[in-house]
Amino acid sequence: MTGTALAALVATGTLLLAAGFVVGRRTALRGGRDGMDLGTPVERATFHTLHTASLAAPPLRAGLTEDTARKAARGLRTLLGTEALALTGRSAVLAWDGPGGAHHTAQVMERVADVLDSGRGQSVRAECPDPDCPLRWAVIAPLTGEDGVLGALVAYGSRESAVLARAATELARWVSVQLELAELDRSRRALMEAEIRALRAQISPHFIYNSLAAIASFVRTDPEEARELLLEFADFTRYSFRRHGDFAQLADELRAVEQYLALAGARFGDRLQVTLQVAPEVLPVGLPFLCLQPLVENAVKHGLEDSRTACRITIAARDAGSEAVVTIEDDGVGMDPGVLRAILAGEGPRSSGIGLPNVDERLRQVYGDAYGLVVETGVGAGMKVTIRVPKYHAGVHPGGPAV
Repeated sequence: MTGTALAALVATGTLLLAAGFVVGRRTALRGGRDGMDLGTPVERATFHTLHTASLAAPPLRAGLTEDTARKAARGLRTLLGTEALALTGRSAVLAWDGPGGAHHTAQVMERVADVLDSGRGQSVRAECPDPDCPLRWAVIAPLTGEDGVLGALVAYGSRESAVLARAATELARWVSVQLELAELDRSRRALMEAEIRALRAQISPHFIYNSLAAIASFVRTDPEEARELLLEFADFTRYSFRRHGDFAQLADELRAVEQYLALAGARFGDRLQVTLQVAPEVLPVGLPFLCLQPLVENAVKHGLEDSRTACRITIAARDAGSEAVVTIEDDGVGMDPGVLRAILAGEGPRSSGIGLPNVDERLRQVYGDAYGLVVETGVGAGMKVTIRVPKYHAGVHPGGPAV
């Protein structure tokens, strides 16, 4: 278990103890809805706490902004059972939930200044000129992330309470874990985008030059073929350089591969022989964008560019229960397994390209280490690359059409 996951578990467990106490006081006095037995008071408190936390978490996983704070504040106040709650950034109040906002909001940033600077929580008297205001005490807890203190959670009560102080502190830790996960998601997305840009940079000079040279060779001898190849080239580059979407459907990836092979076939002629075997039921499966073409390009390179003989490339996509399995196999020159291990570790020669390690790393980032590339090869024995991806995986949503 990672440190972040462990922190999340500890924070959530402590939160259940603190918030469950507050909610439990209310649910213990009531039976189940419509007379149904919903269990013991502790069980009902646990259910309500988990349910409320599940509603508050998604906005926070998008980071700490005015919009996400506003969406999360109501659920966070419900978890504490406190009179009012505020969420702040480093310089402004982002959200207020509960009464008293009209005459307390202006003072919030003054009260949280020391907490933002020190990173240590405080309990202070909530000075208020309104004698009827129920907010008399405030617990201020820091919200932290990878870059330090991001803001503060301020819980208001009618009196000083050790239970509220502890519950607010643990709730702030839970919120901080959600914000750290949001930062991790942003870092992962930025890394994936950088890796896709690296792939595109590899495609640009090598593939575009060879494709245009092949198309030019048909302009005089077979204008219609040149026109079809030019359309394939336009569709392939439009897909490869689209501006949005980390994921794509397998059908779209296979279509891009077909376009790539059509252009490669114009260059190599009968030396390139392709077999495509696809089970229709796996076509809608989502997978990382632009992860098949680099593997096919690798097969073409080692099957044809590094050899003078013909090469057969077999691409298969099959249904394997909860997973889709894609294999790309060539009968080319193959590779020494030791050299392959160095390439996948990013230690291979520059001429080996970045396709294999790039795809392997992105698969592991999305699905975990169990879903990296499986490569079978040997000198003179060709190469077979296997990709397994779950048919359904949290966060994997194929992007829109190429633009």
